[in-house]
This record gives sequence, C-alpha cells and structure tokens, in this order.
Amino acid sequence: MEEKLRFYNDEGCYIKCYLCPHNCSLNEGKFGVCKLRTVKNNIPIVINYGEVTSANMDPIEKKPLYHFKPGRDILSVGTFGCNMSCSFCQNHEISQNKPSSEFIDIDKLINLIINIPNNVGIAFTYNEPFMWYEYVYDVAKKIKEYDKSISVVLVTNGFVNKEPLEEILPYVDAMNIDLKGFTKKYYNEICGATMEPVLETIKIASKYTHVEITTLMVSDANDSVEEIVGIAKLLSAIDKNIPLHLSRYFPQYKMKNQPTLVENIMKAKEEAKKYLNYVYVGNVAGVDNNTYCQNCGYNLVTRDIYTTNVHIKGDKCPNCKEYINIIS
Repeated sequence: MEEKLRFYNDEGCYIKCYLCPHNCSLNEGKFGVCKLRTVKNNIPIVINYGEVTSANMDPIEKKPLYHFKPGRDILSVGTFGCNMSCSFCQNHEISQNKPSSEFIDIDKLINLIINIPNNVGIAFTYNEPFMWYEYVYDVAKKIKEYDKSISVVLVTNGFVNKEPLEEILPYVDAMNIDLKGFTKKYYNEICGATMEPVLETIKIASKYTHVEITTLMVSDANDSVEEIVGIAKLLSAIDKNIPLHLSRYFPQYKMKNQPTLVENIMKAKEEAKKYLNYVYVGNVAGVDNNTYCQNCGYNLVTRDIYTTNVHIKGDKCPNCKEYINIIS
C-alpha cells in the first residue's frame, strides 16, 4: 500500500526527505536509506503504509517496558524497513528485507485492539516504527480520538528528526528507545547512523511521555563499564528515574562476536545504579529484575520468566509513600 510522504521538500530536480537525520535525496524510482521512501510518477511516496509483517500478543515487559502497565499484554505489530543497518539486528529478515505482508486498515486494527482480553493497547515494534510513520501516526491519532485510555507504545531506535517526533508524541503513551552505544564510532560503523539525534530524541520524548532505554551490550564493541557509566550519567542528567535495560548480546546476523560475559553486564549494572534508580538486565536467566522502592526497599513488582506480580497501585510506594516512576 502506498501513501504520500508527510515530511519532505520539493527541491525541483529531487525530493528531500526529512523524516529522519539521513535527509535522503529521492528521485523517480530511487529509494532512500530505509528502502521505503521513493518517488513514483513525480509523487513522493512510502510503500509500506498499513503493511503488516508481524503481529503478536506480548507481555509488555518483553518490549522491554518494566514501569509501564506491568503485568499487562499488548498487541505488537511491525512492518518492514529500517533507517539503520545494525550488524547484530535480530529482526534483519524484516528490517533489511521486504518480506510478505498483509494490509490491515486502521478500523480493522482498532477493532482488533479493543476485542483482545487483557490488552492494554498497541506497540509498534519489531522493525523501526518511525519508518512506518504515516501509518503509525494515523493509527495513533485515531485510537486517541476513539478512546484515550488505549495505550500507544513505540519501540524505536530514536533516529528521527525533531519535527516528526514532536508531531506524534501527543498520541504516544510510552517509548522504549534503543541507545545502541555511547560513541560516534560505534553508531557509524556498527549501526549506519549517528548518535546525536538519538540523544536528542531521548531528551525530547522524556518531557512528553514515559521513556525507558535499552542498550545491547555487544562483547568487545560497546560492553565496557566506562561506556555504560557514560550512558547512565547522561540519563541521570535528564531524569534519574528513567529505567535502563542492559541486554546481553548473542551472535546475530552479521555480528559474530562471542556472547557478552554475564559478569561484565552485572558489573555494569552495579556501576550504572550509582546514577540511576532503576537498572535491569535482559537475556540473562536467574537475575533479579524485580522493581524495588528506592527509599525503603519494598518489592513493588515481582518478575520471573513467566509471570509478573504487581504490588503497587498508582505511583506511590504502598509502604513509605515515596514517588515511583511507574504507570500501572
């Protein structure tokens, strides 16, 4: 399904797309970095509007979101395409290729959302949702017009320009933003992007909506304690209550590095906790990922592999009444 682009300038001999910081120049039949945006019959279009490649019911913790609607499920959908080229991408079949897809119109999607038991809303995930911008925006806006209590979640790399970001944020309830690393070299060589726009996205989004951050710690690439401490310090300067998820890497796609050492991740977690109130570990079995009150130590949310038990209502610790950055 094709749709006209929302963010572009007509430069006469070419179209300048400004959805993301690549700011690609598009010509007739020639695509941008994302392989989604082009010009057809002199009209700038995107080719994945409403095209769904993946749809599942997931625990919201899987996004991962630990401080937003804990214990609930969320309909998770994705399309194809991405504006990064991470060599470790676990969803490269859809992010770097064009697999088969099914068009789902907005009314059908909303009807699906509201009729699934225990479903808190919709998460745009699996590939990069900002590369599905036109559809995601239309869906999110219509959902909020229908029922503001239905949650809209983005799981994103955060590599988007300021204007499109600020235009969609009023319709977004939570975001998990991948902060891939903390050096320009890592973003340039491993991800095919730049770091500064992602940092700007984190700063802007945290003013409008619930934000959690995920960093995949790739062995011998971005897994130094110093790099994770740098991330923790940056987030702390924005809000020390932003949850940080440190995820263990396993060989994927083009990246053949050995799996991250668990002891490196655990050490990085302990150092990051000197700056942030909530640091969690992903892809490591048997780790305590419960949420505790930072004031009194009360167990607010208990998590194991299969279940999540919530012991808090609202945003106050039931034991000491301390404010907790959690939306239940």
